[in-house]
Amino acid sequence: MRASRILKMLMMLQTHEKVTAAELADACETSIRTVYRDIEALSAIGVPVYSEQGVQGGYRLLQGYRTRLNGLSAKEAETLFLAGLSGPAQKMGIDTLLADAQLKLKAALPENIRPEIDRLQSRFLLDAPNWFSDDEKVTYLPDLMTAVLEQRCVVMQYQSWKGEINRQLQPLGIVLKGGQWYLLAQVDNDVRTYRVSRIESLTLLDEIFERPKDFNLTAFWQDSLRRMEVVQFPIIAEVRLTSLGRKIMQHVCSSYAVNQAQIEPIDDSGWHNARFPVGDTPYGCTELLRFGAELEVIGPPELRAEMEKMVSSLAVLYQRNASPN
Repeated sequence: MRASRILKMLMMLQTHEKVTAAELADACETSIRTVYRDIEALSAIGVPVYSEQGVQGGYRLLQGYRTRLNGLSAKEAETLFLAGLSGPAQKMGIDTLLADAQLKLKAALPENIRPEIDRLQSRFLLDAPNWFSDDEKVTYLPDLMTAVLEQRCVVMQYQSWKGEINRQLQPLGIVLKGGQWYLLAQVDNDVRTYRVSRIESLTLLDEIFERPKDFNLTAFWQDSLRRMEVVQFPIIAEVRLTSLGRKIMQHVCSSYAVNQAQIEPIDDSGWHNARFPVGDTPYGCTELLRFGAELEVIGPPELRAEMEKMVSSLAVLYQRNASPN
């Protein structure tokens, strides 16, 4: 275990300009005292690692020092190939680079691991788009990749729900969510989200922008999802559910609504009383209609009134078009 830990430290030192003892201890799940001993062991075998003292201090390798490590385990190698998914790579315009990199990695692996790589790639497939949805056309995704990596401003023509807009942006990151690609970009000191498939034209500028030092793509995206859930499901529906209706909920409601649902035990009438978030009226009613007769809306009053209105309209429609006996 110590050998594996020391190799991990060495790889961290090679891939970072400077690493603190606390960061090494956290990554290797060990104590700082153990890190000190392992650093001494690296120095003893000739690895040129040195420390910088002070608040901004840490460990560094001598400039230009590299060691050739070929210690990938079979599972680690399989994971790397599984991470190289061809669909998203093609959309990003790096599918050829990915294939070349995988070929080189495969050639460097021990012969006994290579058949496992072939077996893995033949048995796992990522089909990103949702069921019965067309694959998105993201023509400008490769250009956005360049803009994000090179911190270059872009000018885009975008079709929003309010209409067509032209805007200069500072691209900060790209996210693939549920088969849909999103651009996170800074506009007038505000970070906004754009659907890549709605970009109608894009121009890469030579102007370079400074990326905000405190921007964390993962943290920002997760926070955006939480805020979006609250906005999209503003009403707490008070309903009565049958046992079948409770099962239907798992299929017709979002995971957010299901996780937030408060469902009481079944009562003497054979129904559950429940509360869960739904979309704004009338969109929430449209979702609740999917339960059919397995759900009754009790409140809020405006939601029940809208539900009664929709059900009455449907009744009139079907009665008018009913075939004569």
